[in-house]
Amino acid sequence: MKKEIFLAGGCFWGTQKYFDLIDGVWSTEVGYANGKTDHPTYEEVCHKDTGHAETVKVIYDDSLLSLQKLLALYYDVIDPVSLNRQGHDQGVQYRTGIYYTDKEDFQVISDSLAVLQAQYKEKIAVELLPLVNFSSAEEYHQKYLDKNPNGYCHIGQDKFKKVQR
Repeated sequence: MKKEIFLAGGCFWGTQKYFDLIDGVWSTEVGYANGKTDHPTYEEVCHKDTGHAETVKVIYDDSLLSLQKLLALYYDVIDPVSLNRQGHDQGVQYRTGIYYTDKEDFQVISDSLAVLQAQYKEKIAVELLPLVNFSSAEEYHQKYLDKNPNGYCHIGQDKFKKVQR
């Protein structure tokens, strides 16, 4: 069955590339989620305090890939205790978050975050919220690392190779 989840994991370029490599993921789209404005631009998100998170919309087949497994893969490429920062990127737009559209997903996500929290002494910084809004990012951001293979990414090549196996 086709499902969707919205995952913020720092800069969306690498996060999208990573999810595109996972069996069971049908499509991805980068954009801006859960902010205070409608249809922000990248410049507004970076410089105008819109409150949006760089987010990847993930459409997946839950008969091939469970939400639990997808979340485990997501946790593998983020620093879950880092607040508003992933890699060298800093700011509210680089926060980590899981934004759901299906209320039935809440408990699965909540349980997975509790398991994740048990692995850390520090409080995890991954927010869990319903999706309030999502606007597609500009076309040049879509599949950015496919178009620019040497572009910056906070996710190490080892993570891409691991998920391809």
